[in-house]
Amino acid sequence: MFVHDPALTELVFDYCRERLALDPVPLDFPGEKGVLDAALAGAVAAGPHTAEQLLQLFETHMAPAVLSCDSPRFLAFIPAAPTKASLLFDMIVSASSLQGASWLEAAGAVAAENQALRVLSDLAGMPAGSGGCFVSGGSAGNLSALVVARDTARAKMGAAAPPRLRFALSDQAHSSLGNALRIIDVGALIVPTVDHRLTGDALRAALEADPDPASVIGVAATAGTTNAGIIDDLAGVAAVAADLDMWMHVDGAYGGAGMFSPLVRDRYKGIEHADSLIMDPHKWLFAPFDCAALIYKRPWLAKAVHTQDAAYLDVIHTGADSGQTPEEWNPSDYAFHLTRRARGLALWFSMALHGTDAYRDAITQVLETAWRAAATIEATPHLELVRPPELSVVMFRRLGWSAEDYDRWSSELLAGQIGFVTPSKWEGETIARFAFLHPDTSDEIVAEILATMA
Repeated sequence: MFVHDPALTELVFDYCRERLALDPVPLDFPGEKGVLDAALAGAVAAGPHTAEQLLQLFETHMAPAVLSCDSPRFLAFIPAAPTKASLLFDMIVSASSLQGASWLEAAGAVAAENQALRVLSDLAGMPAGSGGCFVSGGSAGNLSALVVARDTARAKMGAAAPPRLRFALSDQAHSSLGNALRIIDVGALIVPTVDHRLTGDALRAALEADPDPASVIGVAATAGTTNAGIIDDLAGVAAVAADLDMWMHVDGAYGGAGMFSPLVRDRYKGIEHADSLIMDPHKWLFAPFDCAALIYKRPWLAKAVHTQDAAYLDVIHTGADSGQTPEEWNPSDYAFHLTRRARGLALWFSMALHGTDAYRDAITQVLETAWRAAATIEATPHLELVRPPELSVVMFRRLGWSAEDYDRWSSELLAGQIGFVTPSKWEGETIARFAFLHPDTSDEIVAEILATMA
């Protein structure tokens, strides 16, 4: 019934060739519900449509209503800029229908994914026995890691465990961390930051002032906050965690990739002590969605928590070494998932093809572009830098503007396809924010956007 159609294959490949050849990638526009509802009416029905009809529908109505976060003019939120090689190999992964949950089903894919994880682990200075898996995103990685932290603490504390455990977070931590704690019924000790940066001293002071510090089993630090790109005092936090035998988790979803660049590598001192770490290659490591690396210093702890027991799953665990370096590695043992696509393969292919030096150079280039943009803003009388950029996020204000002015400016930028730049908030004030990630975002693009603020 569902047979291979060579003509359909050629139609899809032709579209992909055209999309991959776009240089630059256009921004496109937000969609309007009424227009899309009308265009899609009857698309899924009892009877079939031709491939030509559906691809025309996608190309004419659907694709232009999806903002292209791989455009060099996409400077809002946290963009993406997958390499063409990673996109192409992701097509191979999809066409191969890989089920990447276990070594039994996908040993070749898992071995390559683990090689990519090893690159990231070594980059962070984590020990040889570290490992994990690729999950869908930072939220899934944070949740999976905190579950391991919780259950490891419970096992260690035994009957002495308090009724409700807690985890220390800064007031700048990503929202997914607080959400994960709510899901797993672990409380949060919110630690005030010093200039929006979690420090070891602030963490220690918060614990000393807390009436029940024994219930705090761990701390989550950030290697590059999403809004401002600030790296916490990882070394100071690690020292406190070690002193008090607490789990240290590091959320490096956006900013962890900066470790590739010698310009900022020293700012990550202390990350090597993390018990768990996440980094999202679909952000600043030029991989397609959805790809987040979840790495544990002691992955056997995660395996003890996440391995799912069922009669039909026994076969994937039989014979596997249960020690620190298992010969068979099941990604399903290291996060809350079971079924998963081999989402790390596209990253592996691109890294192997281009070499890690190319990643170092691309990330360094992005940093330099961001820092030049900050210098331009500082030199422009009607603009003001909110704070010097630590990584590739630049926050600035247009003197005299209200929140409504920023909203109007953002809408006009997108309507003119000049850029996608959305306002953000800083200490209650509406400001402008550039999130640089694409190596092809040029000084000329930045100048063109800034000129609209005159």
